[in-house]
Amino acid sequence: MILRYILRRLAFLPLTLLLVALATFVVLRLTGNPVDIFLDINRTPEQVEALTQRLHLDLPIPAQFLIFLRDLLHGDFGESLQFSGSAATVVWDRAGATFQLAGTALGLAVLLGVTGGIVCAVWRDRLVDTIISSIAVAGQSMPSFWLGMLLIEFFALQMRWLPTSGYGEPRHLVLPAITLATILLPNFVLITRTSILELMGEQFVVTGRSKGLSRGRVLITHILPNAINPVLSFLGIQIGTLMAGSILTETIYAWPGVGRLLIGSIFKRDVPVVEAAVFFIATTIALSNLAVDVLQMLIDPRIRRS
Repeated sequence: MILRYILRRLAFLPLTLLLVALATFVVLRLTGNPVDIFLDINRTPEQVEALTQRLHLDLPIPAQFLIFLRDLLHGDFGESLQFSGSAATVVWDRAGATFQLAGTALGLAVLLGVTGGIVCAVWRDRLVDTIISSIAVAGQSMPSFWLGMLLIEFFALQMRWLPTSGYGEPRHLVLPAITLATILLPNFVLITRTSILELMGEQFVVTGRSKGLSRGRVLITHILPNAINPVLSFLGIQIGTLMAGSILTETIYAWPGVGRLLIGSIFKRDVPVVEAAVFFIATTIALSNLAVDVLQMLIDPRIRRS
């Protein structure tokens, strides 16, 4: 059943990526001629003609899109205009840094968010609940770029504990991961708290308590397995938000990931790299959502029966 569900979801993946490719292609063509932006004022007619032919801009728009789809089927996005090499290779070389940052941030958000939600639910309406919930609500309205600049100012410039940017050492990852994690962390706290409080009044919890089970055992064996489903549902929805946040975070901290590459390529009108980067992000979001849905099926038997 799970395999059939995965195959059914994967069958829709090409359609999703096709729509992403179409949207990217149209937007890039509507925002100006990349030849006029990429080449400087000292360009020669020969350079203009060569770049125009290289990007197939001398052909009608439908023909350009068909060529783009043909190359896409072979994983070929063309040659990067600013880097020497394949656009797909340029993006893939940056993918590791993005996965490292997004994975660390997601782990922090889930671990701290779920733990904070449990603490708030167990000690409901007490001081610790008030403090954590208030911080979570405030965190929801805090722009990540503003928090990033505050963290740089305090921990990097004032205290000099951590670097302002860089890549390669664990200390370079601390500030970017915290900044990106705060995009999702407050919501994990509030969703976990609400889910646990709703389940505490359910009949199976009351029955467990009446049988003499301790509060901690009821929480671990009865409440948490059921409370984790809303958290996973929220995670699946917010994968796109996490990837979008990584673009901004990588730009703030000069993190050498796909997000920073995408922003730089947009400004430089490196069309092949922009198309490859957007396609990479879209594929990552689609596959991540599929993984979350499969995990929900494994955890909750009610989903498998439905």
